[in-house]
Amino acid sequence: MAILEVEHLSKNFERTEVLRDISFSLEKGKVLSIIGSSGSGKTTLLRCLNFLERPDGGSIRVNGETLFDINDPITTQEAEIRRKRLHFGLVFQSFNLFPQYMALGNVMLAKELLEKERPDYKSKKKEIHAQIEQEAKNLLDQMGLSDRMNNYPHQLSGGQCQRVAIARALALKPDILCFDEPTSALDPELTGEVLKVIQSLADQETTMIIVTHEMAFARDVSSQVIFMDDGCILEQGTPEDVFENPKEERTRQFLSRYTKG
Repeated sequence: MAILEVEHLSKNFERTEVLRDISFSLEKGKVLSIIGSSGSGKTTLLRCLNFLERPDGGSIRVNGETLFDINDPITTQEAEIRRKRLHFGLVFQSFNLFPQYMALGNVMLAKELLEKERPDYKSKKKEIHAQIEQEAKNLLDQMGLSDRMNNYPHQLSGGQCQRVAIARALALKPDILCFDEPTSALDPELTGEVLKVIQSLADQETTMIIVTHEMAFARDVSSQVIFMDDGCILEQGTPEDVFENPKEERTRQFLSRYTKG
């Protein structure tokens, strides 16, 4: 059964159609890579899935629950959207860490803010804080950052910042972990660090959507690949389908350009 079902999703910015009739599904424990030229709508699609942008049409379902349906006013209410956003964890291209917090604080922050809404928060504050802190430490250790927990973002390399961002996205235990060009701001050595972490998550059957220009990595790590062009899904299938036997001329042109470097 699909964990994520997207049907006929659309998004306009004024008169410009950025997403047009986007439909796909993703099974639990699988990895979907989204490839395509800059401006093809890849990042906007991720932002719509995370409700950082509101779609103008279509529907989004996770685990059979309708998170968004343009025809159902209840699902478009802001309070509902904030709650349903928790189904997704998003790792941004440029980390987006809070500079005033150490690595540990960055990973703990969202969970602490959510827990403050519990009716018993005041009476169990110390216990709750200790649990959140331990979970954050475990995640940073998983990212290979056990010795960097008390460093501020400016004291970390780009690769380390991105690994903190991954730990932060995992802290709320999302159903689907999303990456928006997670290596584009990194040099080749640091890129390898981050890709190794993502590969490890894939090996653990973490459900992921990865927007990337790392074609070799996408081919190796993905269960499913989508090629986007001009706001549409032009081609989708297994890595073998898309990378080895693309049906569309536009897909072949795109892959040829990246193959040639």
